[in-house]
Amino acid sequence: MNEHASRDKIIVRTSVIGILANVFLAASKAVVGLTSHSIAVVMDAVNNLSDAASSVITIVGTKLAGKEPDRKHPFGYGRIEYLSAMVISLLVLYAGITAFTESVKKILHPETPDYGVASLIIVAAAVIVKIVLGRYVKHVGEKVNSDSLIHSGEDATLDSVISASTLAAAAIYLLFHVSLEAWLGALIALVIVKSGVEMLRETLSKILGERADAELARAIKETVTDYPEISGAYDLVLHNYGPDAYHGSVHIEVPDTLSADDLDKLIRKVMMDVYRKHNVFLTAIGVYSINTKDPEAAAARENVRRIVTENPNILQMHGFYLDKQEKTLRFDIVVSFDAEDRREVYREICEKVQKAYPDYTLQVAMDTDFSEESGE
Repeated sequence: MNEHASRDKIIVRTSVIGILANVFLAASKAVVGLTSHSIAVVMDAVNNLSDAASSVITIVGTKLAGKEPDRKHPFGYGRIEYLSAMVISLLVLYAGITAFTESVKKILHPETPDYGVASLIIVAAAVIVKIVLGRYVKHVGEKVNSDSLIHSGEDATLDSVISASTLAAAAIYLLFHVSLEAWLGALIALVIVKSGVEMLRETLSKILGERADAELARAIKETVTDYPEISGAYDLVLHNYGPDAYHGSVHIEVPDTLSADDLDKLIRKVMMDVYRKHNVFLTAIGVYSINTKDPEAAAARENVRRIVTENPNILQMHGFYLDKQEKTLRFDIVVSFDAEDRREVYREICEKVQKAYPDYTLQVAMDTDFSEESGE
């Protein structure tokens, strides 16, 4: 069994456990809530039912995401997992809004709860079950990098707090004859809504496209620069097509003495190493050549570096090459997102370098820091 199939099997198995646990808890709490006239317990039961639905969605999403790439979707279906996580977030949000509406109705038209010993034992047991289930599901989700499982685990942990609060409300009523049921139900609902909004925001951020993990980016660059011919790796761009499914590109800096045949061999080795070590497929590797035959070019490189790095908004300069014959001077600069006007910073850099080398035509590219804060 390959790693991807094993991951899917773990997610499905964990989700099935979640479904069984939540259906049992929802049924038990519904009976308790209806017989004791407790709106808080009924809302807790509804929340458990939404958790079971979330687990079903996780299974469906995982199965769909595991489909093989085809002509229409050559990068695969991995991003469906993000969509299933978004649906779960919307379900949690809907459950919270519904619970709040019902709780407000009970505040306006209150009912006196009637708790029994059996009811309290069931709610107390539910607290323990939810704590164990939440930790287990979240742990598995982090282990296999599944946002859907992580969200379900966090929601289960939140449910344990909700169940504990309903138990506390019952204790207050039995001891002091003060019913906080409806108000507690409203508070629970608001907590659920907040959790749903946070989950939705996190998932949408991933769908929009986030910066690649800094540790992964550094590890890939280290793998690339392990080759003695490569003096630097820059402009690493990683496109995510689902959890742990990356395609990307990078620029490498190599001596200008390498032949096309040498470069071809080197690039193929780099691609294979990065895929083997990091499960990232580099679809393109660009090349920057370094002046190795002209000491004057090396001196110019250091001078331009000094001019460029005087600006605090420049994170990095790379890809420098001076061509005396064609009178061109080319390099790339990485401008920080913290700059008030990135294009103005680029313009100022070009003006200063042009002033220092008036006889040369500049070819300066403004790069974006896609992976991590860069330094020389």
